[in-house]
Amino acid sequence: MAKPNKKGPTQTVEIYCTGCQAILFQYRKGGKGALVKCFKERISRDYTTQAGVCPNCEAVFARDTLVRGAPAFKMVGGKVRMK
Repeated sequence: MAKPNKKGPTQTVEIYCTGCQAILFQYRKGGKGALVKCFKERISRDYTTQAGVCPNCEAVFARDTLVRGAPAFKMVGGKVRMK
């Protein structure tokens, strides 16, 4: 399978925890769809201290996985929102 484009899109979105509204990532997202996965190479700014855990309320919002051979976070449904 093909790997995701390393350069990726230029538009960035902020990803927030739905429980406590803490900012988690600034992410270069492509497309208009829902946020299902985040490729780690596209995260432009990471505000978390532990991978997949909110730094404020300590809720688990994502799991580590490989998608098309690239490391990524799979988002847990309803735990994050983006602006």
